[in-house]
Amino acid sequence: MGEATTYVRFQSTERSPRGHFPGIFALANGLARDDRLTEEQRRFWRAGNDWYDAAYTDPSRVDPAVYDPAVNPGAVAWFKGTATHLLDRIPGYLALLAAHGVPCERLESADPGRVVYEDDVQIVVVPRPDSGHRAGAARPKDGSGFAQTGRTLS
Repeated sequence: MGEATTYVRFQSTERSPRGHFPGIFALANGLARDDRLTEEQRRFWRAGNDWYDAAYTDPSRVDPAVYDPAVNPGAVAWFKGTATHLLDRIPGYLALLAAHGVPCERLESADPGRVVYEDDVQIVVVPRPDSGHRAGAARPKDGSGFAQTGRTLS
């Protein structure tokens, strides 16, 4: 049999007021929305988001209910580990979050939950209740809380 696909997710280490763990893009977007970015950081954020928007599909454009909490409670996006062209740009977002003291962790899993959307670079999953981890059956890659190398919409 072939090697299992590894999925990668970058998310907050802290729950949002809605009770979930926001992904790296939601965290960066929050800094921009709250007008906390310097001009240089804002340029990086805008250019990065524009690049990601052009580089791959927003699952909610394919299925508007994919992140609906009534339909797919707790749904979150994970990059496929093979999506290196997308993962290679993550360190800039991690640096942006670190500059503002926003904690973020990298998770890896071969089975992060029940898949409700999939394309060539990502999956959206509903974490299993018995997974034992807040975002699926995954563990942080290392103890640093930050990674060297996902866009999530949740």
